[in-house]
Amino acid sequence: MTQHPPGDDRTNRIVAVTLDEESIGRSGPDIEHERAIAIYDLVEENLFAPEGADGQGPFTLHLGITANRLMFDIRKEDGTPVVTHLLSLSPFRRIVKDYFMICDSYYNAIRTATPDKIEAIDMGRRGIHDEGSRTLQERLKGKVRVDFETSRRLFTLITVLHWKGEGQ
Repeated sequence: MTQHPPGDDRTNRIVAVTLDEESIGRSGPDIEHERAIAIYDLVEENLFAPEGADGQGPFTLHLGITANRLMFDIRKEDGTPVVTHLLSLSPFRRIVKDYFMICDSYYNAIRTATPDKIEAIDMGRRGIHDEGSRTLQERLKGKVRVDFETSRRLFTLITVLHWKGEGQ
């Protein structure tokens, strides 16, 4: 196996993502579809470099909610533990609540609304999603280096976990 130098983004990536099944609540087909796309897109292209482990990847990521905290269980591709980060869910509560409300509006709109209305709702949905992605990047600062697109895909997965975490 070829060793890449530290900081080389070819190794600073996620190659597999799993979600803690006990953290996931029942959801509809729209949420399941978003989850599947986010995982696929995340594995296809991402930047994910745990602090102090640059160049030691690729990594696998297991996301879950434990003790009212968001858990990032990061391991090497062979299963060797790297680090587990527990993040407070508090900074995400309002954003996720707003995101679910606008997603409901969006999914209802695509069935009945005009294209202009759908586009307006979708712009709002993307804005809230971007806010959640920036919040996640801030919370991971000093723990895991991620680019904005990786953060967006991770935020989508967090909303799936947060669904049950919020008791919805």
